[in-house]
Amino acid sequence: MTATLRAESVSFAYEPGRPVFKSVDASVSGGETVGLVGPNGSGKSTLLRVMCGLLRTRAGGVLLNGRPLSSYGGRDRARRVAFLPQAVNPAFALSVFEVVCLGRYPHMGAFGALGPRDKEAAERCMRDTEVDHLRGRDFLTLSGGERQRVLLASILAQEPEILLLDEPTSALDIHHQIEIFSLLDRLAHNRPGGYGILVVTHDLNLAARFCDRILLLGLNQSMLAEGPHDSVLTEPLLSRAYGAPIRVSRHPETGAPLVWAEAPREETGEKGDTPHNCRGASQHGGAP
Repeated sequence: MTATLRAESVSFAYEPGRPVFKSVDASVSGGETVGLVGPNGSGKSTLLRVMCGLLRTRAGGVLLNGRPLSSYGGRDRARRVAFLPQAVNPAFALSVFEVVCLGRYPHMGAFGALGPRDKEAAERCMRDTEVDHLRGRDFLTLSGGERQRVLLASILAQEPEILLLDEPTSALDIHHQIEIFSLLDRLAHNRPGGYGILVVTHDLNLAARFCDRILLLGLNQSMLAEGPHDSVLTEPLLSRAYGAPIRVSRHPETGAPLVWAEAPREETGEKGDTPHNCRGASQHGGAP
């Protein structure tokens, strides 16, 4: 059976009377990559934490394979759903192999000793993410792209069905952004029973290129749209979500939507003068 994680009419607020979002539906299933996009403050990271069980909803619920997520024990849930936050900074020096082995915690016994199966899983996940050649390196000495691949190997070592990733490429250059999203694409599609991947990203062009579906959160505390990129990454929807003029054209090679924002109008301040014409500014990040 294909694994499915689903949020149904979930609402959340850090403070009473100030909801982050209300009555939001979101889902991800095995074998697909889903992009969660929207402006700052729309609740993307909060929704991800609700869907992995770190935050409790004010209304609605989260189901894992049709069963309430809250009914799973902590270790059992971690064997099925893995969460990678925006920043992971070990408090002390660890080798790459040790960082990846930390992902085996849901499977370890009472004394936390690594068994042969744990080491085998860690080795496999390092190969899958192409970091096995770094196994003896100090994690803190790695480049940003290398660190992200190692952290992905660590959560893969949990042997989950669903991956929830919060801006895994936010601090990376264009080359490493493409590298990470290409890896996610392989993890979802190039193996039997591929992972279900829900990824928060600010780069709409990466989402257009690599995601099977896109979820668009708005500042009005709701999910504005959900579906394939052609139905979500449209000028009216994006302009409404971001509260600014957004333009969409077509990538000349892939045919996917190519998103960019208009520059702000410049006012001269002199009576009778007209604003300068708007100039196009490419949407940040790695345009594919």
